[in-house]
Order: sequence, then structure tokens, then C-alpha cells
Amino acid sequence: MPTNSEVEMSPAEVDAHLSRHETGVLALARGDAPYAIPISYGYDADERALYLRLVSTPDSEKREFLASTPEARVVVYEEDGDEYASVVGVGPLERVDLDELTPETIAQYGETQRPLFEIWADDKPELDIELYRFTPETLTGRTVVVERDEE
Repeated sequence: MPTNSEVEMSPAEVDAHLSRHETGVLALARGDAPYAIPISYGYDADERALYLRLVSTPDSEKREFLASTPEARVVVYEEDGDEYASVVGVGPLERVDLDELTPETIAQYGETQRPLFEIWADDKPELDIELYRFTPETLTGRTVVVERDEE
């Protein structure tokens, strides 16, 4: 039977994990309805903030959930053999108005891997590209090593 050893990440390890990766999962909730999507992000370790570009259409669930100003969770994880690491952030997801952009925040959005504009096979006249900042109120990480019994 495998045994696990679990270690809490230090704040510096959490920052390194988020800086090393560029994708994760954004989870939102509205009432009893959950919603989770894969995301690409840029991370600013000094502010401990993630920067997201989210694209939606008028009839998308994403737009409905974002309009409700939900509490958010972001999960960034990795697996390397028998070692698993994850960071979870919890807090508000804030829409960033274009007039609030500075050269520094524009650079953070440039770190995200999803292109700022996308090409669609069909015309999408109501395509909405919005910028968000996620500054978690809590940000924790842990590493788990699974030691498997040799048989």
C-alpha cells in the first residue's frame, strides 16, 4: 500500500510554482451552481496577483458567472512521477477597466499564453474579451510524495 508524505509550501515556493506555470483552473460559483474552466495567466510575485484574459460570447455560461461577481478559486497543479504539487488561491476576481491599464499591467497580460485576439471559423460579433486581476485573500500550496511499495 502506498504511503504519502505531505509538505506545506512556503510563500516563496508558492510564488515559484505560480511563476513557473502559466495554466490552471478557475472555479466560480453562483448559488448552488459551480463553474470551472481552464485558464492561462500571468503572475506577479511582488503583488501576488494573477492576470487573466477571459473570452466569452453573449450566450455563454462564463459571461453569466462573471457578471455575478463571484468568489473565485484558482488551482495550479503539476505531477512529476510520484510527486504532486498544487497551489490554491481563494478570493475575488476583479474586472480591470481598460482606462486602468498601465505598461506594467499590460506586460502581465502579455505573460498569458492565450492570444489576446482569437480567430473563429464563424463570425462572433458579440465576442467579449475582458481583463481580470485575481489577488487571492488566501494562497496556499502543498507537495505530496507518494511512496509506492515495490512488489
